[in-house]
Amino acid sequence: MEFSIAALLANFTEDKLVAPKALEKKLDCNDVTSQLKLQIALEALEKIGILVKDKGRYRRVTEDDVVEAKLRCSSKGFCFAIQDAEGSEDVYVRESHLSTAWNGDRVLVKIIKEGSRRRSPEGEVMLILERANPSVLARVKQTATPTGRLSYRAIPLDDRLLFELDLLANGTNLQEAIDHLVHVEVKRYPLGTHRPVGKVVQVLGSDAEAADDLDIVCCKHDLPRSFPPAVIKAAENLPSKLKKTDIKKRLDLRNILTVTFSNNEPGETNSDKNYDVPETEPESFSPTAENEFDPASFLWDPPVERALSIETLKSGGWQVGIHIADVAEYVQPETPIDREARKRGTAAHLGDKIIAVLPSIVHERCSLLPDTERLAFSVLLTLDESGELVEYSIQTSVIQIDYQLSYHQAEAILASTSDDETQPLSTALRPFLEQISAASQAARKARLQRGAFELNLPDANSHFDDEGELGAFAIAPPAQSAVSELVVLANQAVATHLQALGVPGIYRVQPMPDHADIQEFIKLSNNLGGELYLENEEEVLPLDFQRFTQQFAGLKSERVLTYLLEDTMKPAVYSTTPKPHFGLALAEGYTRCTSPLSRYADLLVLRLLQAVFEQGRSSRTTRAKEKVDLHHSSCHGQITWNVLPPDLHHEFET
Repeated sequence: MEFSIAALLANFTEDKLVAPKALEKKLDCNDVTSQLKLQIALEALEKIGILVKDKGRYRRVTEDDVVEAKLRCSSKGFCFAIQDAEGSEDVYVRESHLSTAWNGDRVLVKIIKEGSRRRSPEGEVMLILERANPSVLARVKQTATPTGRLSYRAIPLDDRLLFELDLLANGTNLQEAIDHLVHVEVKRYPLGTHRPVGKVVQVLGSDAEAADDLDIVCCKHDLPRSFPPAVIKAAENLPSKLKKTDIKKRLDLRNILTVTFSNNEPGETNSDKNYDVPETEPESFSPTAENEFDPASFLWDPPVERALSIETLKSGGWQVGIHIADVAEYVQPETPIDREARKRGTAAHLGDKIIAVLPSIVHERCSLLPDTERLAFSVLLTLDESGELVEYSIQTSVIQIDYQLSYHQAEAILASTSDDETQPLSTALRPFLEQISAASQAARKARLQRGAFELNLPDANSHFDDEGELGAFAIAPPAQSAVSELVVLANQAVATHLQALGVPGIYRVQPMPDHADIQEFIKLSNNLGGELYLENEEEVLPLDFQRFTQQFAGLKSERVLTYLLEDTMKPAVYSTTPKPHFGLALAEGYTRCTSPLSRYADLLVLRLLQAVFEQGRSSRTTRAKEKVDLHHSSCHGQITWNVLPPDLHHEFET
């Protein structure tokens, strides 16, 4: 298996010695070639002082004047190394100190000159950890060697990539491709004074106008357009039917009314919406099979990953069930499917086409479709009448989907008259939808009371039924908003549970905006008719944003001000440390686990919960008579031991 130096060094933590055999297993080096590459890498890292060898095992050496960073270069050749840690200084790197690193590469930089008040520190690239450009968009040009032999080179379109690639002859008629836009795979990076080498994998067209938009985006961002054969084979071998043993160990919820929601009408797909894929090439430049969209690698429609159930309690309030497709049961760690999903990370939505994280066969096995029994993770939330979360339970379950509704259908049912007997669907689902609406309105009220806010951005609807990439709620149709409100509440409960159990987790965090940006926004808004101010001049609170949106609601400049306000928000990011989430006004951590077919991080959280339920310790010792319920919020504050076995705990931390 191919691995980066960053992936290799990620296995060296806490100054511990690591054996090569352990690294072979972690990096999936199962053949002689990959094992030899690993040994070469270890010896090279030892020679340059990154690793030290002790009795056949290796340990990472840390140096105060060496920082890890990502290169951001200019078209003039100089670069800055941007460190991940907030508040860290950028390091200036001259072109002569790049050591063949390119824009976007993750590198180790050695500080060679300390910074001053007016100048950034200066450094040189010591080691390239991970290449950011496995391929490039380029134009082909012809050149002649000193002996007069004609050769071909690729000139990258990105003017921050200051090099040319020698092109290999690989069956493509390079003479006809001269001055054409091409996708070039890098076969060898620069080596000493030797230029990088690449091969043309697809001729996109005579220029950007002639090329297909999808092809350009996929090539530019190296989005995969097919799954490796080993992944498809592994997916085909997944079980297609539920076994009695699978159901026996789970909470049986097949008899409760369970509904899924989607943006499409029943039976409608995105491919029905007059979506035509343009021809991408003249016949002489048709792409090779490896670059065409494999039907198994993309989707027309988002998978159905979560379902809802609800019960009104006699004491008042509701028990809401958020049922999540149990992808963790099918996609086991370190299998070919898992490794490919981890590499892809998140599904990419390109118009009506979706580049999937998992093969379509996995979607068929896991998607929550009507009249099908499915394995699930069920987050059962008990809400009081004010929308506050009283208690919750997280269970592995088996469910059966009764109905699938579009959001448009849900709103039509709620708007119809209650005595309309000609609409059996309306009769069956109106009480259900009314309860969902009431519970979500109560949850929304509780969220707003703690200081959260909503942005009037109609074009910001997320592909997922949660807070989306914006990190905050945007105005959406009522039915979709109702589902999102309850889904976010389930994510919030899972994050609280992970922290209470003391297990590693992956969280979604969003820092507060910079104070200076907010002050600038207030000046602009006041010039546009607003009268905004901060309650506390020392910090920005979500409640300030709530007040801002209320104050300029209805103004002619509302849309402009909303976009300006959005611009001050920092992006939400993943973190292994629970931190505040500004857009949701949460101080103690938030996670996402409700889209495991579309986001690898969600799958990882479900896998962690699965490990807790199957291998977690519910008491300090095996002899203890009293045990806690690891599924239920009642265990919070009672756990004083490590829930997971040490090796498994460490594996999840890594």
